[in-house]
Amino acid sequence: MARRGILRRSIYKSPAQLRLMVEPGLATGAALAAMRDAVRAGITPLELDAIAEDAIRSRGGAPNFMLEPGYRHTICANVNEHVVHGIPTDRPLEPGDIVALDAGAVVQGWNGDAAITAVIPDPARPEHTAALEKLSEVTEAAMWRGIARLASAAHLNEVGEAVSGYVRSHSDFGVLEDYIGHGIGRSMHEDPPVFNVPVKRRGPEVKPGLVVAIEPIISAGGIDTVVEDDDWTVTMADGSMSAQWEHTVAVHDRGIWVLTAEDGGASGLVPLGITPVPIP
Repeated sequence: MARRGILRRSIYKSPAQLRLMVEPGLATGAALAAMRDAVRAGITPLELDAIAEDAIRSRGGAPNFMLEPGYRHTICANVNEHVVHGIPTDRPLEPGDIVALDAGAVVQGWNGDAAITAVIPDPARPEHTAALEKLSEVTEAAMWRGIARLASAAHLNEVGEAVSGYVRSHSDFGVLEDYIGHGIGRSMHEDPPVFNVPVKRRGPEVKPGLVVAIEPIISAGGIDTVVEDDDWTVTMADGSMSAQWEHTVAVHDRGIWVLTAEDGGASGLVPLGITPVPIP
């Protein structure tokens, strides 16, 4: 879940605290896996919300999105031109939709946060489906480039260079700048901010104890957004489609580990020359 406001606290966790973040990461990953298996034409975002909640609670966690003041759901479901913070509805997903599913879990006071994007194929519009799949694929690949850069970066803001560099070399998509990644730990949103584009300052040092949610949000059109009347749902101003991918990643003294991926991120990182190492 991307937010503009981020709480301030120490950004580095102890080895013991890193170990406590494993379970909320796995619970979050379980929710995404359950939704990935269930998403299809005809299912509603509210049904996906219930599936995600069950997956989190079955692992002994609780949905941390419900801890956001005024929010009552397990997930954000951002369909088509909706970007982030979309409230799940009872409108069934239709062929030709693209939906970003964002979820988080809290276990023993520690948090995980991650998102996937799914495309509902439309056999009647294969070119439309292909365009949406490319949007999602570029966004996911950009996320993995950002995570891979974290493994070798001296300073955090190198992540944004990797994310935007990949997007701009493989597409003419827009990289949203207003909604960014964040630190995570005792709170779902902590310092430091994780930018998806290059910025002038270098950002904090990348060293053991840093835990961040890396989450590029990419638009097929412009990058300007508006907030809907529900005060939550953010929509592309030009009505273009968007995609979001996110993982929570820990840096420790032996390497990096993607907390919200069951394999620690190996499937996305090994092809990029990075082997994730479990938290000791």
